[in-house]
Amino acid sequence: MANTPSTQGPEGNYDPAGSTQMFRAFVDETPQGTGGRQAPAPAGPRIGLIVGVVVAVLVVAAVAWLALK
Repeated sequence: MANTPSTQGPEGNYDPAGSTQMFRAFVDETPQGTGGRQAPAPAGPRIGLIVGVVVAVLVVAAVAWLALK
Protein backbone atom coordinates (compact mmCIF):
# COMPACT_ATOMS: atom_id res chain seq x y z
CA MET A 1 0.00 0.00 0.00
CA ALA A 2 1.23 3.46 -0.80
CA ASN A 3 1.40 6.04 1.91
CA THR A 4 -0.39 9.23 0.95
CA PRO A 5 -0.14 12.40 3.00
CA SER A 6 -3.25 13.04 5.04
CA THR A 7 -5.10 16.31 4.67
CA GLN A 8 -6.51 17.98 7.74
CA GLY A 9 -9.77 19.91 7.58
CA PRO A 10 -10.34 23.25 9.31
CA GLU A 11 -11.27 21.57 12.64
CA GLY A 12 -8.49 18.98 12.41
CA ASN A 13 -10.79 16.24 11.04
CA TYR A 14 -9.27 13.85 8.53
CA ASP A 15 -10.23 14.70 4.94
CA PRO A 16 -8.66 12.06 2.65
CA ALA A 17 -9.64 13.73 -0.63
CA GLY A 18 -8.92 17.28 0.45
CA SER A 19 -12.43 18.25 -0.68
CA THR A 20 -12.82 20.84 2.06
CA GLN A 21 -9.79 22.73 0.83
CA MET A 22 -10.97 22.51 -2.79
CA PHE A 23 -14.44 23.75 -1.78
CA ARG A 24 -13.02 26.68 0.17
CA ALA A 25 -10.80 27.63 -2.77
CA PHE A 26 -13.85 27.51 -5.06
CA VAL A 27 -16.00 29.65 -2.74
CA ASP A 28 -13.28 32.22 -2.06
CA GLU A 29 -12.49 32.62 -5.76
CA THR A 30 -13.64 35.91 -7.31
CA PRO A 31 -15.23 35.80 -10.78
CA GLN A 32 -12.83 36.66 -13.59
CA GLY A 33 -13.40 39.82 -15.61
CA THR A 34 -15.96 41.44 -13.29
CA GLY A 35 -13.56 42.93 -10.78
CA GLY A 36 -15.48 41.31 -7.93
CA ARG A 37 -18.71 43.20 -8.64
CA GLN A 38 -21.92 41.54 -9.75
CA ALA A 39 -23.79 42.84 -12.75
CA PRO A 40 -27.27 44.21 -12.02
CA ALA A 41 -30.12 41.86 -12.81
CA PRO A 42 -32.06 42.74 -15.96
CA ALA A 43 -35.50 44.22 -15.33
CA GLY A 44 -37.10 42.45 -18.31
CA PRO A 45 -38.20 39.20 -16.62
CA ARG A 46 -39.54 41.07 -13.59
CA ILE A 47 -41.69 43.35 -15.73
CA GLY A 48 -42.97 40.35 -17.70
CA LEU A 49 -43.92 38.61 -14.47
CA ILE A 50 -45.85 41.64 -13.21
CA VAL A 51 -47.68 42.01 -16.54
CA GLY A 52 -48.52 38.29 -16.51
CA VAL A 53 -49.97 38.47 -12.99
CA VAL A 54 -52.07 41.54 -13.88
CA VAL A 55 -53.40 39.81 -17.02
CA ALA A 56 -54.23 36.67 -15.03
CA VAL A 57 -56.14 38.69 -12.43
CA LEU A 58 -58.07 40.51 -15.16
CA VAL A 59 -58.98 37.21 -16.87
CA VAL A 60 -60.20 35.68 -13.59
CA ALA A 61 -62.21 38.85 -12.84
CA ALA A 62 -63.79 38.81 -16.33
CA VAL A 63 -64.73 35.12 -16.03
CA ALA A 64 -66.24 35.70 -12.58
CA TRP A 65 -68.17 38.73 -13.84
CA LEU A 66 -69.56 36.77 -16.80
CA ALA A 67 -70.48 33.82 -14.55
CA LEU A 68 -72.40 36.03 -12.12
CA LYS A 69 -74.11 38.14 -14.77
